[in-house]
Amino acid sequence: MCHNPQRSGRRAFLASLPAAALMVGLAPVRARAGADVVDLPAPGPGDTCPVCGMFVAKYSDWVATLVWTDGTAVHFDGAKDFFKYLANLEKYAPGRAADEIAGMGVTEYYGVSLIDARTAIYAVGSDVYGPMGHELVPLANEAEAEEFQRDHLGKRLVGFDAVDAALLAALDKGQVE
Repeated sequence: MCHNPQRSGRRAFLASLPAAALMVGLAPVRARAGADVVDLPAPGPGDTCPVCGMFVAKYSDWVATLVWTDGTAVHFDGAKDFFKYLANLEKYAPGRAADEIAGMGVTEYYGVSLIDARTAIYAVGSDVYGPMGHELVPLANEAEAEEFQRDHLGKRLVGFDAVDAALLAALDKGQVE
């Protein structure tokens, strides 16, 4: 459930594209249509998810990151735990408030790049599993979200503001409709 060889192959292929583009004299394109790429720190080998305790860097295809206004970065092994953290700051970040968040990013599925969590489209109920099982799968734009739904039997698409405690609980139970 933690490793997807097909995804790793796609990641290697996508990583080779900028070099290939340079060899033929084309400028590589970093941001894709609809994706608000964010520049946030990457997790180090010792960074653990504050929600589940897993080492985050091992799951680079799924990383979500939140940065506080004081520069402190918090990393997650997937969007689901990221949203659990946001929903319960009292538990996971005592003394912090939502208005102290300086940036939030989730790793989008196809480009495997960190995009703004607020502009991502999340697929739920698909046949794609993250490190913690059923997951919110971040996508960069409507076209990719629709393609993902077709290819991976997603149940529905939601925006940032539609992710709530009931949806997170349903994901944990594998009962998304």
